[in-house]
Order: sequence, then C-alpha cells, then structure tokens
Amino acid sequence: MSALNLPILDLSLLDQGPEAASRFRDELRAATHDVGFFYLTGTGVTPDLEARLLQAAHDFFALPEADKLAIENVTSPHFRGYTRVGGERTQGRVDWREQIDIGPEREAIPDADGPGYNRLVGPNLWPAAQPELKDVVTEWHDHLTGVARKLLRAWALALGAEEQYFDRHFGDPQTLIKIVRYPGKDDPTPQQGVGAHKDSGVLTLLWVEPGKGGLQVERDGEWVDAPPVPGAFVVNIGELLEYATQGYLTATNHRVISPTFPDERISVPFFFNPALDARLPIIELPEELASEVRGVTDDPTNPIHATYGENALKSRLRAHPDVAERWHADLLAARAAS
Repeated sequence: MSALNLPILDLSLLDQGPEAASRFRDELRAATHDVGFFYLTGTGVTPDLEARLLQAAHDFFALPEADKLAIENVTSPHFRGYTRVGGERTQGRVDWREQIDIGPEREAIPDADGPGYNRLVGPNLWPAAQPELKDVVTEWHDHLTGVARKLLRAWALALGAEEQYFDRHFGDPQTLIKIVRYPGKDDPTPQQGVGAHKDSGVLTLLWVEPGKGGLQVERDGEWVDAPPVPGAFVVNIGELLEYATQGYLTATNHRVISPTFPDERISVPFFFNPALDARLPIIELPEELASEVRGVTDDPTNPIHATYGENALKSRLRAHPDVAERWHADLLAARAAS
C-alpha cells in the first residue's frame, strides 16, 4: 500500500514476461478485493495526448454559454451533451459541476422497440464552435478501450476464468466519457462536487488534471483522499463486477469535494461497460477465492441489476431528472408504480 491511501499498479508488467504478468494479476485481484480502487500506471497514454485532452476541456468550458447550451442534454433523450452547473444530482442532492457526456455514436432506437434502456442509444451532441473536440475524444476513447480490455483479460485470469471470459460476454461495449469541470466554491464548508456513489457498470478509468485533489474514497467507514498521481489513472470497479463475483470484488463509494474559489478542477472519467442487453454471468471462482465471497451489497434504495442496461438506466434517470421528466415520463411512472 502506498502513502497515497490506494495501491499503485503498473499495467506494463503484463508485457514483461510470465512472472511479472502473474505478479500484476495478483496485485490486481488483491486491490479490487480489498479496496475496489487503485492507481494504474504504464498505460501508454502519452503526455501529449493528456495535454491535448486537457486543452480541449478548457476550450470547451470557455465557450460562450450560448454555444454550450446549444447542445444541452435536456435536448437529448439519450442523456448526451452538456449539463450546466447544478444540472446533475447524486442521491437527490445537486452536484456542483458542469460537464459534457459522450457515448457510442449510434442511431436512435424507436421508443416502442424493446426495453426502456434502449433509449440510451443514440447520437452525441458535439459543439459546432469546437470541431476539434471530437477528434481528441475519439483518440482518447480508442486508447482507453484497449487499456480496459487488457485489464479485463488480466482480471479474468486472476479470478480463475479463461482469458477471454469478459470479451465473450461483453458484446458491443457501451462506453461513456464525461469531461467534467468542478468550479471553485467560496463557501466556508466543503461542497458536493459529486456526491457519494458507486459506479453502475464494470470498470472506470479516471484521469484527473495534475495537481488537483478533491477525490475521496471510502475505506473502512472513513473518507480518504485520492490525489492525482502523474501519469496514472485512478481505476475502480462498478456494481456489475461486484455482482458477477458475488461480492468477491467490491464496488466502493467515492465522492468529489469542490475546489476552493478561484481554483477549478478538470477530470475525465471513462466508463467501460458491456452492451446494454448483456448479462454478466456469475463467475465460478476457485475454491480459495470463493471462500472469501461477501455477497452483493444489499441496498433496497439502489438495487443491482444483472442486465447492464437496467443498471445504466437506473443511474441516468436519477442523475438527470430534468431529462427524465421531459423525455421519459412513462418510465418514471412505471417505476413509481412498481
């Protein structure tokens, strides 16, 4: 364990021979069984790509308000586009941040076709005033998709499954990139940048602007800081991986405290999840691991669904009530009646 409260793992060990690869898998299994969070170095993301992404983020949030609101997410039934400060909620409380949400670029599915989570499928909203944003986000997405697949193959082996286990059950991944700005607050007490929550999917790779703290992870009932490490991502697992391992791996609560004015903070989480209709089967763990299974977290206010689309829809309807009320009143009514 590092002095940073979270373990640091080096992905490049997987390419340094069988012994180093085995050591990485052991460290990966231990980190996500014990903590659910870790730092990841050795991803091959270059300083140049990081710098271009950060500049693109600053350029987007510096656009005139009219340009950002032209792609506001309330105009998208698929929860894509720009969310103004205060436009997202966690556990019913307002998050003090603005962001743009970017998912897979696909044609919308008619509402009448299939389950409610099909409404998450659709086109992105890109700012006309910043065409270069799409290029850098696409490059970021493609590189991190490769990192995520490599991690999942290592996890499969670490859990006693065959290496392609997750590849076979994922289908066409449902990714999500959020580019987030946390503006500074001058209140005397810490403010909710984003409230305590667990991610609803499988895997999150979080890039944080260098030198900017605020992320906290819950460990043994206490909140501990997880400051950015140069050249590293903060990685955590989501509820679906906890479900697939029946609690051997754990999804962990985390939150962000707003910076103090006039400071601000940019972060870019990348969520790598299965196809919306995918159900990750429960992994048959080896006996020595199965003896340490803790069971899936039982929270009646936040049920964990086996189908990823149900988990994702649950999360989006809660986080963006204005989008839900405008486009999906029937889904809200059905959930209220159930």
